[in-house]
Amino acid sequence: MQLEGIHHLTAVSAEIARNVQFYTRTLGMRLVKKSINQDDVSAYHLFYADGMASPGSDMTFFDFPATPEKRGTHSITRTGLRVAGEGALVWWESRLTELNVAHGAIVMRDGRATLDFEDFEGQRLSLIDDGGVGEAHPWARSAVPAERQIRGLGPITISVPALKNTDLVLTKAMDMRALRTYGTPGNESTTTHVYAMGPGGPAAELHVSVEPNLPVAQPGAGGVHHVAFRIPDADYADWADRLRALRLPNSGPVDRFWFRSLYFREPNGILFEIATDGPGFASDEPLESLGEKLSIPPFMEHRRKEIEAGLKPL
Repeated sequence: MQLEGIHHLTAVSAEIARNVQFYTRTLGMRLVKKSINQDDVSAYHLFYADGMASPGSDMTFFDFPATPEKRGTHSITRTGLRVAGEGALVWWESRLTELNVAHGAIVMRDGRATLDFEDFEGQRLSLIDDGGVGEAHPWARSAVPAERQIRGLGPITISVPALKNTDLVLTKAMDMRALRTYGTPGNESTTTHVYAMGPGGPAAELHVSVEPNLPVAQPGAGGVHHVAFRIPDADYADWADRLRALRLPNSGPVDRFWFRSLYFREPNGILFEIATDGPGFASDEPLESLGEKLSIPPFMEHRRKEIEAGLKPL
């Protein structure tokens, strides 16, 4: 019973219409699900992914009218977006420059070519050369050529002030493997620890920066709400039992319709989710037209008129 990699990452935007433009047009990702926050139906929950809406490819956003995030530790600090080959990074560097997107230079980090950039709200992102390993599912209608498109998520970086208790949860409760370390970019006096799950590789890594010299982050727009890890559908009940047996405070089973979830916080307060691969985003609308209409889980469908009336146009 192992985690198989990153499932999705959910961030916060205070300008959701502009967010759609950036992630679909600038980054060329596919809007695969236009839905609502199931815990606050006045807010959108948008899912961007690859052409097949594959688990492990989706970056999602809650639509909250929040002030900007105040950066610090006790937080998820950077989201990796995988592309195939250093040539893709050179292409992206030129594209980001042309579109006036804030970015750094291509560097080698943890043995991989990396290009850091930020969206218009300061969301910290990195394009990572994954060597083209594994399947790719380009989106035919993307503004980005198929060979340059974002292939999926990973690695994800979090910041904590102390490692010991987080390490215990990652290795003992979640069965991750501590692999290596490197100097934390922008905070070189500190160290980032690399943990792998399942098959490992950039799609299945969590990077933990230990930064006791930073203030505690304050959540907001441009920040990240939580990160989710992949499991096979058949392992869901076993993971619920495992968290309960370890007496790790958690949400218990939560049905999101497109996947099933378990939520808990690691010892420094960062919200983790364990999520199943299925049933998938095409379970309630055709694959070819994903994201074109507002999709509401069947158990909330009776509230559709009320929900639609409370949403602002995209």
